[in-house]
Amino acid sequence: MSQNTLAFFIDLEPAIEDFRESVVAGLSRSPRELACKFFYDPTGMELFHKICNTDEYYVTRTELALLRQIGPEVAALAGPDTAVVEFGAGSDLKVRLLLDALERPAQYVPIDIAREPLRDATEAIARDYPAMRVGAICADFTTLAALPEEAMRDVKGRRLGFFPGSTIGNFTRSDAADFMALIRSVMGPGGALLIGVDLKKDEARLNAAYNDAAGYTAAFNLNLLHRMKRELGAELDPDAFEHVAFYNDAEGRVEMHLRSLKAQTIRIGSDSFDLAAGEQVHSENSHKYGIEEFTAVAQRAGFESAAVWTDPDNLFSIHYLTIPG
Repeated sequence: MSQNTLAFFIDLEPAIEDFRESVVAGLSRSPRELACKFFYDPTGMELFHKICNTDEYYVTRTELALLRQIGPEVAALAGPDTAVVEFGAGSDLKVRLLLDALERPAQYVPIDIAREPLRDATEAIARDYPAMRVGAICADFTTLAALPEEAMRDVKGRRLGFFPGSTIGNFTRSDAADFMALIRSVMGPGGALLIGVDLKKDEARLNAAYNDAAGYTAAFNLNLLHRMKRELGAELDPDAFEHVAFYNDAEGRVEMHLRSLKAQTIRIGSDSFDLAAGEQVHSENSHKYGIEEFTAVAQRAGFESAAVWTDPDNLFSIHYLTIPG
């Protein structure tokens, strides 16, 4: 087969009303919160790529180096003619390393919430891998209980899920097991999952990673407020908030918050929310794991651990998990 265009592009992007409902529901809670999945508009994506290149943020460069190292072993485990499904395809750097390592990958299907970055990255993959069937699904991957029929047409090899970047850390441990069970059902019996998981480490290093000196993480966090103002018509002053990030040892996670610098009211349509000076809106979690701790989560989700790799400094891990059947 020779092609250089997308075989399909399935657009299930959440409507603006989904964003509004999520924001209103989150600000109505105590403590208040916002869903981190809405960070990734075009500005958010640009800022996240800058974060990934900072000296403080070790996650991306460590995972990339580890993927380069383990490629042959992953290929041996996955076998030929694999259909790769990527959950949350924010960049094509990592999946290119995987595709280059695999033996005759037959298909690549990324799923992501940001339509235009997804289309651009997937079209580039289609051009560069003409022998492989390439399509994309624009959707909230956390709620996609099954793949559209078009996405897995004529698949002969193993279905291999790919979930890099330790995005699993955005979920609580309980929710992580539930979401991985959803991935298991999407991949089906005999499938597998290659997943990146950040490890517990020195607290100072974690705090630095989410408070980079250039201020990109702060801008990334505050951009959520700008998006609310632009897309939802929210009445708020983003300059009246500051970025806060710290490691919560008791919960084993880095937390990001938006702290109100003064008493103020956020208005979204007919809904209004009075914030006190110093009140924080929780915007993201990034849970960190021990190897055995994450393996236990995977087992609760119905996976079996086939292989685990870590970098020499034990900063990051990649797990190859299999589905019985």
